[in-house]
Amino acid sequence: MTLPASPPTRWSRRKDVRPGEILEAALKLFVEKGFRATKMEDIAREAGVTKGTPYLYYQNKEEIFKAVVRENLVSQINKLDPSLAEGGNAADALRRVIYDWWHLIGNTCLSGLSKLMIAEAANFPELASFYHTEVVVRCRTLVRNVIEPGIARGEFRPVNLEHAVEIIIAPLLLAMVWKHSFHAFDAAKFDMPAHLDHVLDLLLNGLQVAPSA
Repeated sequence: MTLPASPPTRWSRRKDVRPGEILEAALKLFVEKGFRATKMEDIAREAGVTKGTPYLYYQNKEEIFKAVVRENLVSQINKLDPSLAEGGNAADALRRVIYDWWHLIGNTCLSGLSKLMIAEAANFPELASFYHTEVVVRCRTLVRNVIEPGIARGEFRPVNLEHAVEIIIAPLLLAMVWKHSFHAFDAAKFDMPAHLDHVLDLLLNGLQVAPSA
């Protein structure tokens, strides 16, 4: 007679997902406490694993931070599609990128990583350089790949591309910093969807070619 298989133990059930749980715990603590104040033992405790378990997967806290950025934030940035859909236009592409950005990043705890890096970049220059390469450069390229074709197609007026990219990113960056700093104290409770509508209205009115008289 074949005996029924034993139910999986807690250890075997968690073994395959433990690195993801560690990164999830680390992201939560990095956003709440900052990089410097978060300790490896804090991450282990939050993940529900033993103190030494994170070291089985990551050499140190810096490597955990890099994995958090690559596997969470960068993976979401890569989902943002700057291409001009068939029959679409540059304005629609910019709207899609900005609204999708809010859905995938701005409206999640990932948005707290921007505030963290602004606050701690000077203290951790190696991590700041990593974040700049992995996140900042990607975001700039994403926006550039919307604006540049729009200018080439005559849908947007000729502008300094580098300045335009920074101007488009600035209100999104400020919104993320505000969300994780003063939002809790703002009696008006900042309406982010409405804010994005107004940001797009101002940006597109500044970019689009004026109609001929």
